[in-house]
Amino acid sequence: MDSLTQIVLGAACGEIALGKKIGNKALLFGAIGGTIPDLDVFIGSWLYGNEIDAMAFHRGFMHSILFSILGSFVFGWITYKLYDTGKRKNTTTLKNWIWLFFLSIFTHPLLDSFTPYGTQLFLPFSDYRVAFNNISVVDPLYTLPFLICLIVAMFYNRKRTRRTAWVKAGVYISSAYMLFTIVNKIYMDSVFKKSFDSANISYSRFSTQPTIMNNILWYGIAETKNEYKVGFYSLFDSKSSIDTILTIPKNRELLNVNHPDIKTLTWFSNGYYNLAPMDSSENVQYLDLRYPLLNPNKAETSMFRFELMKENNRWDMVPFSGKPPSREDVKEFTKRFWGK
Repeated sequence: MDSLTQIVLGAACGEIALGKKIGNKALLFGAIGGTIPDLDVFIGSWLYGNEIDAMAFHRGFMHSILFSILGSFVFGWITYKLYDTGKRKNTTTLKNWIWLFFLSIFTHPLLDSFTPYGTQLFLPFSDYRVAFNNISVVDPLYTLPFLICLIVAMFYNRKRTRRTAWVKAGVYISSAYMLFTIVNKIYMDSVFKKSFDSANISYSRFSTQPTIMNNILWYGIAETKNEYKVGFYSLFDSKSSIDTILTIPKNRELLNVNHPDIKTLTWFSNGYYNLAPMDSSENVQYLDLRYPLLNPNKAETSMFRFELMKENNRWDMVPFSGKPPSREDVKEFTKRFWGK
């Protein structure tokens, strides 16, 4: 999920592990631990000159179970040696710090695995991307109540039971919301399956996920031999079925889809992708169709897209230009959120 959410969760883990011994410093060290796996974004950019390679590196080994175990010992030992000096001597143990970093590092990829992006939990033994698709990569209803509880807890003495109560409240509230998203995911799968079946769509597979920053409006995509069928459904809809199903023809003719770089992108998007030409350019636009369209009525408004350019027999991604979405598309997205 987003960086703020991982900081909040990591801080809570730090408090659980060492809060009664070192107070608010446990929140700080937990937040640091919760941030460590996402350093692979910077490490990937440093290691690779190709943006496709760097993107594939993100949520890779540094988001794995093995790294969580190894990292907890490494960072726990380093922090213990630096902290256990002077007046702080013997106030904590090495075991305390290993436990703090294990909780804060491991819960990071665990939380990421519930999002559609996918997390390679089992590297280096398998590159399978675990993605349960039940919560958006940014969801304020998960993060903000959790954050508020931790902020309140900070103002209590480390030995006060109310401090512990506020931290527990944050964990319980966020966990309850996560459970809601899982149940909601099961319901949404049933709605989309029924809708695709009712429309007599002969699909080989389908996928659903919430749209950005909420768990109310959901997006579903079904794959047929030559097309993708996509639709939206809101919990505010009056009927338990999709009202409109868009058709997106598969376009695979613009480049060699068996090229290693394109295979990496195909793996990244779990095979849900399309290609589109760029205006007056030899570059090709790669659209990751796992992620929702911005405008539910326009098939060409994919939110997750890359401009690809070829150099020296390798495909690379052009730096993101930052073009803002149109007001019309945002308006249609907001309108669809409130249901039909």
